Amino acid sequence: GRICRECIVERTYKVLLVDDHPIVRQGLAELIGRESDMTVCGQAESAAAALELTEKSQPDLALVDISLDDMNGLVLVKGLKSRQRNLRVLILSMHDEALYAERALRAGAHGYIMKREAPTKVITGIRRVLAGDVYLSDDISARIMRKFASGTDAADESPVARLSDRELEVYNHIGQGLKTSQIAAKLNLSVKTIETYREHIKEKLGLNDATELVQSAIKWVHGEGN
Repeated sequence: GRICRECIVERTYKVLLVDDHPIVRQGLAELIGRESDMTVCGQAESAAAALELTEKSQPDLALVDISLDDMNGLVLVKGLKSRQRNLRVLILSMHDEALYAERALRAGAHGYIMKREAPTKVITGIRRVLAGDVYLSDDISARIMRKFASGTDAADESPVARLSDRELEVYNHIGQGLKTSQIAAKLNLSVKTIETYREHIKEKLGLNDATELVQSAIKWVHGEGN
């Protein structure tokens, strides 16, 4: 017999928005709200709220900004996945995908899309990730494939690419002008731990002292915004 189309209940996917900018969240909520099979089940402006909402609303997908005030998005991805193993995660970021996309995948995300992309790309990305695929731009997909094919590693990339996710987070805060104690408070870590990260960063980037570290971090932060 024929299948009655009306008898098929269309699944509605629940999407959690994690971004510390209310205007961005509003725009995304409106965008997703236009899709008949998607609904925004929660909005979080911090990592702490995102973790709480994940447990409460059990979303199918989390759309996560990489630069949150209380936690790096990459660290958050690991926390979200530990709370809900089957959660799909799509990173939405203003930061250059060349440095972050691969890190996002290693952290457990299923895709990476830059905020400057057209709204239709965001919906495409969400659908691809919900379908079980990985979503990356054509450029970054080709770059990662070339890297695997040639067997190159981080040593062949920019020195900053050698930093761990946490070191990169600390380096970013240094570049924003934060002192060691302020970074420690922001990341909920001890001053001694941040000092250790600073030493590792200097070593990996070949910097001689604190002044060179600060200058390097400031240049990198400002260059990244271009």
